[in-house]
Amino acid sequence: MGYMVSRDDGWRMPDWLWERIVPLLPARPFHPLGTHRSRVPDRDAMDAILLVLRTGMQWNALNATGICSSSSAHRRFQEWEQAGVFAEIWRQGLLEYDQVVGIDWAWLAADGAMTKAPLGGPKTGPNPTDRAKKGRNVRFSARAKGSRSGWRTTAPTVTTSRSSNRP
Repeated sequence: MGYMVSRDDGWRMPDWLWERIVPLLPARPFHPLGTHRSRVPDRDAMDAILLVLRTGMQWNALNATGICSSSSAHRRFQEWEQAGVFAEIWRQGLLEYDQVVGIDWAWLAADGAMTKAPLGGPKTGPNPTDRAKKGRNVRFSARAKGSRSGWRTTAPTVTTSRSSNRP
């Protein structure tokens, strides 16, 4: 499989950055039986991870790029995330930015919430993701008065009874 992404595509990290990341990477895990296939080079895996993070593409789309397989890149991403590699890269980047440019820590604001308004009631309006859909209503009931699988279904509505005879 050839490269669909050229070597100088502007998405790969420069050598000077890779030299700073290499010491942060954990040692390769020991395999008691050796390996049947050689491990994907760390730089290729990091290039693939950064391509996914920069573009928002799906992991499985990496297979078409030829950088490395999606499973190898995702496995390495999980290894390095658990080892704290990305947090350390972020920390060192902030420290260097603070030295070079300076971060005004006196003025800093960050806020966000993704919860329901506990006292909102009708004042908050309808849920924008609900769109008042009608149809089959399936709820997980953890086997409380439900089937053996734990799923309980309500009676089919007019919409679902036309397309399906299942309960």
